[in-house]
Amino acid sequence: MITLLIADDESRIRTLIGKYAAFEGYKTEEAENGMQAVEMCRRKHYDLIIMDVMMPELDGFSAVREIRKTDNVPVIMLSARGEEYDRIHGFELGIDDYVVKPFSPKELMMRVAAVLKRGGIGDKPEDEIVTLGDLKVDFTARRVSVQGEELELSPKEYDLLFYMVRNRGIALTREKLISEVWGYDFFGDDRTLDTHIKLLRKQLGPCADKITTLRGVGYRFEKE
Repeated sequence: MITLLIADDESRIRTLIGKYAAFEGYKTEEAENGMQAVEMCRRKHYDLIIMDVMMPELDGFSAVREIRKTDNVPVIMLSARGEEYDRIHGFELGIDDYVVKPFSPKELMMRVAAVLKRGGIGDKPEDEIVTLGDLKVDFTARRVSVQGEELELSPKEYDLLFYMVRNRGIALTREKLISEVWGYDFFGDDRTLDTHIKLLRKQLGPCADKITTLRGVGYRFEKE
């Protein structure tokens, strides 16, 4: 069963999200503050975290930064603040979505489902393992290796690579990549995508040339 960690200092928010998550068939666990969330993630892996920004002891951004040191779990941030700075800061940390309070629980569950789907959680990929020369991509295990050496990618790098590999040989516009990998409500610009492509190429090393830049259009992941 897919397990979500709900980290929020307001018990009514945790209860509300937990109720709707149960309707969707998810199991949930709760953390009252950022420090507790970090400790829980050190003991157990969750499929997704719903993390409030403003919490006692340790704020949500700092908690995500700590969790990211050991776990690439997808994260949806909750905040009463909708300023662009906060959204950008969250996405720079590698979060998968940002929801402003007050929010619709139904919409939040739709966002949860979308993030899980992009990460290949809960759905069986069409091809479980794809091997392209020295590059091996295991969608089910969420693992990537080059010349037999496993890579440690950020959550968004995994999502971006998986999407491109599944759509290899196809010209992908920047708009399409941002929409499919970051989501329809992404706050940012093309530079965010280009930066992730640059970092991904660096990680791929000898396989970096499999990502071809299509000037004025976007990118293509080569079939061979």
